[in-house]
Amino acid sequence: MTRILADLSEDDVQWLDAQAVGQGTSRAQLLRDAVAAFRADASKQGIEKYFGIWRDRRSPQDPVEWQRRERASWTRPWDPDYWDVRKEFPDLFDADDDREAERYRRKQA
Repeated sequence: MTRILADLSEDDVQWLDAQAVGQGTSRAQLLRDAVAAFRADASKQGIEKYFGIWRDRRSPQDPVEWQRRERASWTRPWDPDYWDVRKEFPDLFDADDDREAERYRRKQA
């Protein structure tokens, strides 16, 4: 365990001592417990603050359609379904892609 130095007012030290006596523990244990409680509370605050942050967000398009389009953008000219995907999402491909697909098709024949 690492030791730390902390500057506290005399009143705070006396209050800690009184709490320690009242709880039957040491001042150091009180501080360890306080830090542990603070850490637990801080993590809960983050969860409470950010949980559901997107709850009221309205997507400008259908998420499934977005996912299909995103996956279609991964299609390459040498993929077997290139022409089917090209028909459905023509704006994702250009003439260079078509030339590459034709070249690959001729090479396979």
